[in-house]
Amino acid sequence: MKEKGGEFVWFDGKFVKWEDAKIPVFTHSLHYGTSVFEGIRGYAANNNVFVFRLKEHMERLRRSAEVYSFTLNHSAEDLCRAVVELLKENKMKQSVYIRPLTFVGLHGIDLNVTKNSPTHTVIIAFPFEKYFKGEGIRACVSSWRRIHDSSTPPLSKAAGNYLNSILATQESKRNGYDESILLDLSGNVSEASGENIFLVRNKKIYTPYFADSALEGITRDTAITIAKDMGYVVAERSIPRAELYMADEIFLTGTAAEIVPVTSIDGHQIGDGREGPVSKSIRETYAKTVTGGVKQYMDWLTPVW
Repeated sequence: MKEKGGEFVWFDGKFVKWEDAKIPVFTHSLHYGTSVFEGIRGYAANNNVFVFRLKEHMERLRRSAEVYSFTLNHSAEDLCRAVVELLKENKMKQSVYIRPLTFVGLHGIDLNVTKNSPTHTVIIAFPFEKYFKGEGIRACVSSWRRIHDSSTPPLSKAAGNYLNSILATQESKRNGYDESILLDLSGNVSEASGENIFLVRNKKIYTPYFADSALEGITRDTAITIAKDMGYVVAERSIPRAELYMADEIFLTGTAAEIVPVTSIDGHQIGDGREGPVSKSIRETYAKTVTGGVKQYMDWLTPVW
């Protein structure tokens, strides 16, 4: 991001000016990737900003920290309040992206991070609209395999995990694609570089389970809930690579990406090369949900103003 977001960031319980939010060069997380984070969206609608599934994101941040024995010095409830206060402090009334980050501070150069290691938490917010441009995206299957629970737990949203995603993204961009799809170590479909993946066949929806190295995505869970409430059958199972080419529809889900259709993979056209009816119905319901347009899902929203 070339420009700063809001005037202030939330840093260990205090509001600090964006340009003053600095850390020492000897910070452990800078050297070893010892940090966990979240991505959260706030949507401007009806003279308000609605933060989507705020509590679930903060609870996942705590779970991610627990995997690596990081001490998170604030409760999920405290962090939820901090987000609302930060948006108010910055007078933000437009759609925003919110980034909470917990990282290990001045621990030294050893790798024995414990509950006693110093940690810090920062929350950043900045204006944000769309991640992917256009009506659909072209993807490829990456030559890089997704990280595996036997080495680096994918269920923890740790910063270091995303080096894997960076390699896959670089490869896809070099080859002229919009996004990459990673397979797990067994060769089954895992997820995209920053999104979960769904496949539609005969109006039934399939998505990889967590054992296939997929992240426990909150947008993923949202899409599953919406789809089931709309009457679709949703199954979590392993998906072989070849089944991608046989799909009627494919769509990705993620906080930044929201819900986006995939129109081709490795040059294979998916369906008729446009967003399919199942994907469209879920995407449109999701778009209404995050702006307070669906009454049954209002408890997912935290109003700021």
